[in-house]
This record gives sequence, C-alpha cells and structure tokens, in this order.
Amino acid sequence: MNRQILSTKGNAIFWGWYVVFGTFMLMVISYGVRYSFGVFVKPMFAEFNWPMTIIQLGASINLIMYALFSILAGRLLDRFAPRGIMIAGILLTSAGLLLAGYVTTPLGLYLSYGVLVGAGTAGCGMVVNSVTVAKWFNRYRGLAIGISSMGIGIGTMLMAPLAGYIVKHFGWRSGFLSIGMLMLVVGIIITYGFMGKSGPDQMGLLPDGDKPASDGIPSPVSVSIAVKTSLKPVLITSQFWILVCCNALAVMTVMMTFNCQIAYAINRGINDLEAAAALGIIGVTGSCGKLFFGWLCDRVRDAKHSASMGFIIMAMGMIFLYKAETVTMLYIFALIYGFGYGSMAPVMPYMISDRFDRQVFGSAYGLLVFFATGVGGSIGPVLGGYIFDRTGSYGPGWLICIATLLIVAALILTLKPKIPAIDSKG
Repeated sequence: MNRQILSTKGNAIFWGWYVVFGTFMLMVISYGVRYSFGVFVKPMFAEFNWPMTIIQLGASINLIMYALFSILAGRLLDRFAPRGIMIAGILLTSAGLLLAGYVTTPLGLYLSYGVLVGAGTAGCGMVVNSVTVAKWFNRYRGLAIGISSMGIGIGTMLMAPLAGYIVKHFGWRSGFLSIGMLMLVVGIIITYGFMGKSGPDQMGLLPDGDKPASDGIPSPVSVSIAVKTSLKPVLITSQFWILVCCNALAVMTVMMTFNCQIAYAINRGINDLEAAAALGIIGVTGSCGKLFFGWLCDRVRDAKHSASMGFIIMAMGMIFLYKAETVTMLYIFALIYGFGYGSMAPVMPYMISDRFDRQVFGSAYGLLVFFATGVGGSIGPVLGGYIFDRTGSYGPGWLICIATLLIVAALILTLKPKIPAIDSKG
C-alpha cells in the first residue's frame, strides 16, 4: 500500500485507515471468539452426554440472535457513530461468555452463549465493522473492507488453537471464562481508541480523504440527517433477494462446517489439538482470501464474478474434508476451503454497497445478514447435528454442502450488472 493511498493530499494518514485497523482488531477478537465454539462441543458432549443436536442448537440460537440484532445495528449505523453500538456489543458478548463457563443445563447454554453472545456479536461483528469502513472509502472500498475483514481469519487462527489449549489443559469452563475476559479488555480498548467518528464528513472530508470541491466544510449534522432512509426500494428488487438466497445457502454450509468439523475430525481418529488447528489454518488462508478478493473487487467489472469463484473454491475444499482420514487431508481441506471462504466477508458488503444507495447501506446489509445468518446460518449447525444423530456420520452433511456451494456459484452469476443508486427518499 503506497503513501498516496494511505494519506490525504497532505502528509497526514487519512483517519479512515485507522478505522480499518480498529475494525480489523475488533473482528480478530469477536470472530475468534465466535468461531471457537467447535472447540467446546466435544468436551461438553463428554461431560453432559447431551445429544449433539441439543448442543449445536446453542450455536443456532446464537446465529438467530446475531441476525436479529444485525438489523437493529445496521439501522443505528445509518444514524449514529459506531462506538456506542460496539461497546454495547462487547459488554453483552463478554457477559455471555463468562456466564457460559457456569452452565449446567441446555437452557443455560442457550441463554448465555445463544442469546447474549449472539446479540452482542451483532454489535461488534461484520455488519457494524464493514458498514463503518465503507463509509470512509469509495475508490479503495474493496481493499479497505478486505483488510478489515482479514481480522476474521486472523482471529480464527489465533483464538481456536488458544481455546483448544485452554480447554485441553484447564477444562472447557476455563476456556469460556478466559476468552470472555479477553473480549472485554481488548474490545473496550480498541473501541475507545478508534471508533469515535461516524464518517469523513465529521472531519470536513469526503470518502478516501478527498477534500470537498467547494471551499465550505460540510456540517456533520446536515450530512447525517439530509436524507430520510427507506428500505422499500431495496426490498422490491430481485437483486437483493438473489443476494439473500446466495448468502443464506452459503452461510448454512459455513456454519455447519465450522461447528462440526472438529468433532468430525476427532471421530476420524485425529488428535484434539490437531483438529482444532485446522480452524487456525482456515484463518490464515481465509485472511489471504479476504485481502485477495477485496483487492479483486476494486478491479473486476462486477464483484459477482469474485463471489462465484470463491464459492467454487470452497466446494473444492469440502471434497477433501469429505475424504479426510489423516491430518494431511484435513489440512489440505483447510488451506483450500479457507481461501475460498475468505471471499465472503469483503465481496458481499461490496455488492450491497455497489448496488444500493449509501444512505441505506447499513440497513440493507443488516437485513441481508438477518436472512443469511438468522435463517441459513442457524440451520447449518442443527442440520449437521441432526445428520450425525441419525446416521452416526457427518459425511452426508459434507455432500450437501458441496452441492449447495456449486448451486450458489451459478446462481450469483444471474445478478444483473450494476444499477444506478436507488433513490432512498420517502
């Protein structure tokens, strides 16, 4: 990244890049925590002997709450600075993780990890961070969102093995307590340091750090209330519903994979820590994928081609998971799948921002996440657990994921080319 990209037309680094760093760090901690749940599944199963479907229902409730509160977070972001939303999310997430360390019943798991952590991560997750970053950039939007969303992969790489180590040596309850405290401390520090401004207009600048054409400096208040937003123009377009369908199906496969792959690997005779390390590898290659696909979105005619490529790569990786009987095969899966999975974080918000008005970006993306995560994502873990309880194997679930990803790769290409910004007045 050269100095011209980093700076405004002066020597100072454009504040938008500090926002990118802050959102990157928040996604490291929030998604690292969220995607570590698979580490806790097997130990909880061993201690309580609950059916796998009962345990995975906790992950599904988490996703439903995340999706519901993503709508609220998106609407609030169209009106307010992100700091307050993020702090509320961090406090809820931390409280839920700490309480999860004391659960003794399925209801306790559902209320702590399901409700509190799910609602909390909506306040410091992908919707809030991507919308925040997108408001600071136009020309470099794909790159900025790509760098920010790399935090998801880095967080998975760091947190899953860390949680696995704590669970193995100190127990799963200590694991929940440890990551809960980590979430609280790191999250509050980052939020107070970087998230106080709602957009470049508060600094008298345009996106990318450009200066206004006129000599007058725009008023932050007038900019923020000049347009009354409405989601109706978004909801009546086939573009939005194609994106919803593709995301819902893809996220279903992702959440089934993330929540079931460790238990699957252990059942195939792979060591606990080696199985957890596969999530870390997905984190590494996912970060590379996020940077690559974010960069690619700024250069291709339509980001739908980047999305289709990512889904095909994910399907290829799932083939290796289906056949995995050794650590080597498991890690090959993680390398390929992770790179393809990395496309989703930067490409989907990019396609929303590319097709709909900036003033409804937060609301539209929040609604997309509601359907994708709340419907598709919540089905994934339960479906994986149900398949295991019925067949004694996750293999049929992986075949469903492969077929679904190939269908989605074709469906996303039916999106029409870019359309002019929708008038959101009303």
